[in-house]
Amino acid sequence: MAEMVEISKVEDGTRLLRWFLRKFPSMPQREFYKLCRGGQIRVNSSRARGQEILRAGDVVRVPPTLASYATSNVKKTESGEHFSLVDLESLRQCIIHNDADIVVFNKPAGLAVQGGTGIRKSIDKMAAALFPYDKISLVHRLDRETSGILVVAKNQHAAQILSDEFQNKIAHKEYLALLNGDVRPPRGVIDNYMVKGQVFDSAARLNGGTGQRPQRAITEYEVLSTAGGHLSWVLFSPKTGRTHQLRVHSALCLNAPIVGDMLYGVNKKLDSTLQSVFATNNLFLLAYKLTFRHPTTGKTITLRATIPEFMQPVIKFLEFKLP
Repeated sequence: MAEMVEISKVEDGTRLLRWFLRKFPSMPQREFYKLCRGGQIRVNSSRARGQEILRAGDVVRVPPTLASYATSNVKKTESGEHFSLVDLESLRQCIIHNDADIVVFNKPAGLAVQGGTGIRKSIDKMAAALFPYDKISLVHRLDRETSGILVVAKNQHAAQILSDEFQNKIAHKEYLALLNGDVRPPRGVIDNYMVKGQVFDSAARLNGGTGQRPQRAITEYEVLSTAGGHLSWVLFSPKTGRTHQLRVHSALCLNAPIVGDMLYGVNKKLDSTLQSVFATNNLFLLAYKLTFRHPTTGKTITLRATIPEFMQPVIKFLEFKLP
C-alpha cells in the first residue's frame, strides 16, 4: 500500500527528485521517472513530473515498490557527520533572522560551527541542508561550547562583504559571561599577545619564548553585577578575534575563569555554597549582541540572543540583569 508523506517545514523548498533520493539513495533515477510517468508518484494527488519544488504541507505519494531502497532518517555527509530531520528542525527553531542573503542563528552550546573529523553535527552542514538552493558560507566563528549569535551568508556576495566586516572590525560583538571570581578592577581593557592558550605582555617575549608569530588580543570588559565576591557577571567587547580569547583573558588575566570552562578553569572550583545552584557543566559564555551592516541594503542591524535555558535559573537566582 502506498504511503502518504507530508512535507515538513525543514524540507520546504526541496526538489521532488532530491527528496526521493535522500530517502531512497539506492533508487535508480530511471526507476523514479518511470514511476512518475505511470502516475505512481504524486504530489497533492496530482501526477508528478519529477522536478516539482515541494512546500511544507504538501503530501507526496510514495509507492510501496520503493521500500527496498529505503534507508534511515539520518543523513551522513562525506566528512562523517550525522544529523536527522529532527536535528534540522531544532536548528531551524534557532533562527532569529532570515532573508535572501543571510541567516542568523542563536547557536546552542555544544553544537560545532564547522564540520571536521570526529564532528557529528555542525551548523555549516546543517544550514546547507536547511537551505539547499543557497551557497552557505561561514563568515565568523564561535567555539563549540559558546552560545549565541552566529551569522551565516547565503551567497558569495554576502559572504565577501560580511567576511570583510568581521575581519576589519566593522561588526561589533558583545558577550555576556559568568566568571568564577571577583574581578578587579571592575572595568578595563586587556591588551596582550596570545598563542596556544598562553598570554604574553609583549611581542618580543612571545617571539623569544615560542618562536611563533605574535597575535595581539584586545578585550574590553565591564563587571555588571557580583555575587558575594565569588561570581562576576561580565560584559565583554572583544576588539580582536583570537581562538579562545575571552576564555583565556578571563582565566589568566582576570584570574576568574568562565563558569563551566573545562579547559582553562579546571584548577578553580566553584564556592561550595554556590555549587548546588549549577545543574550543568555548560560554558556560561553567550555571544549576546551583534551589530553589523547588511551586505545588500547597507542598513545597520543589531541582534540580541536570548539567554540559554541552562543559564536562566542561575541568572534569575543571582538576580543578575541584562545590559
